Amino acid sequence: MKPGAFEYRKATSVKDVVTWLHGDSTSKILAGGQSLVPVMNFRLAHPSLLVDINEITSLRQITCDADHITIGAMVHHQEMVENREVRQYFPLLSVAARHIGHWAVRNRGTVGGSLAHADPASEWPAVMVALQAQIGVEGIDGSRVISAADLFLGYYTTELAADEMMTTIHISHPNHPLGFAEVARRPGDFALAGAIVEDFGDAHGSVTWFGVAGKPERVKVSLPKEAALRAQSFQTALQTLTQLDEDRHRQQLAITVAERAFQHSHLNGQEYFTFEGGQV
Repeated sequence: MKPGAFEYRKATSVKDVVTWLHGDSTSKILAGGQSLVPVMNFRLAHPSLLVDINEITSLRQITCDADHITIGAMVHHQEMVENREVRQYFPLLSVAARHIGHWAVRNRGTVGGSLAHADPASEWPAVMVALQAQIGVEGIDGSRVISAADLFLGYYTTELAADEMMTTIHISHPNHPLGFAEVARRPGDFALAGAIVEDFGDAHGSVTWFGVAGKPERVKVSLPKEAALRAQSFQTALQTLTQLDEDRHRQQLAITVAERAFQHSHLNGQEYFTFEGGQV
């Protein structure tokens, strides 16, 4: 399959991008192209203009310390795997990034592109919701910040206006354990179900599921010591996801990955980082 005809422009600044996007709701931003290009090839998207942002080097920066991380929208997934500061201070980001596709995809795909695409089975939207990330956005009328919880509206739909672009992602370090797990048919496939569990202590926590609804869902749960009681808690939380009412298999997967994520949350950073593969 081949895409329809389109105009191509290469931007060198954020101002270029928002100016060119303004007034044409069919225009698209081209970053890594790992999601957009296949959609165009199948003629599911017909942009009149592609704005290539690969030369905007200011969007490729990662600033990370023990308290905060700022990720440029053009940072590649593989950079999140390999960056030492990310691995040290925000291991959840590195672990999640390792589950994204295969090396070729991780080496081209971008964090901002994945968030803007908003596939409900992808890792970054759920991670950002769980970490309560703040998303920096630039438009023709200026800049604004959107919380990750408000960014995702449903299947492949975000709060971003047609003439806005994502520029940065800001995350404060969580002061509680987090764990990640997902299950896929094959390593590199999108998740059939995935979960990020936060343990706040005193048997309180939350779970953010992905792959089981139209957008990431962060739900408060109780986390008792007994595994059977935790499973009951996860089951109760899943009742808020009405799409799963008739899908018993997906329900069980969601409970299983939530339990695995809880277990991973209590590993130390290095052990947690060495967890391998798309299967759990």
